Amino acid sequence: MVVMQIEAIIYDLDGVITDTAEYHFLAWKALADELDIPFDRSFNEQLKGLSRVDSLELILQQSNQTYSEEEKQRLAAKKNEHYQELIQKISQEDLLPGIESFMKEAKQAGIKTGLASASKNAQTVIERLRVTDLLDTVVDAAKVERGKPDPEVFLTAAKQLEAPAARCVGIEDASSGVKAIKAAGMYAVGVGEREYLAQADWVISDTSHLALDSLVKKVNENKEG
Repeated sequence: MVVMQIEAIIYDLDGVITDTAEYHFLAWKALADELDIPFDRSFNEQLKGLSRVDSLELILQQSNQTYSEEEKQRLAAKKNEHYQELIQKISQEDLLPGIESFMKEAKQAGIKTGLASASKNAQTVIERLRVTDLLDTVVDAAKVERGKPDPEVFLTAAKQLEAPAARCVGIEDASSGVKAIKAAGMYAVGVGEREYLAQADWVISDTSHLALDSLVKKVNENKEG
């Protein structure tokens, strides 16, 4: 009965279900190198949780050149081509620790599940990870107008799941994602370091700490508080 207070769990993809950050880094690095723009892992951290267009804007700010909207679209498409080549290597072995068992646990408990991702390649990635059957809906950047930290992607997932936002849990690893969850009026679980995820209701260091009984307990504590 307590579990039913959580009607839906909505996952981010990168950093929660799998870690494609390295593939994104390599794809952006390849593009930056072609444009002769300095790009390293430290700068790449600023792109976490951002859409492809917003990420490109940040990178191009490091250049002395100006780019037309048409050129920006071409560059964004080129980065995506690099990325799509790289993600062909993804398999079920790339699932993050404990996430598959948690997703199965949620489904078995009758909780609706969704994906809210900034990636337009989300469908391809979850198919390669073989977790499509553990998700009731997939909302990616191609289906919404505004990216995180705007709550649109989480609210769209909740609407498709026919679950009120107040009874949804969002799971994110990026600050912008946590902000989006909170702006949607949902309970936020942050995966990573507390200093970057201060707005989350519950912060865990990695996905191996995810367990349904622990989540239910935390949600109930939050409501009592």
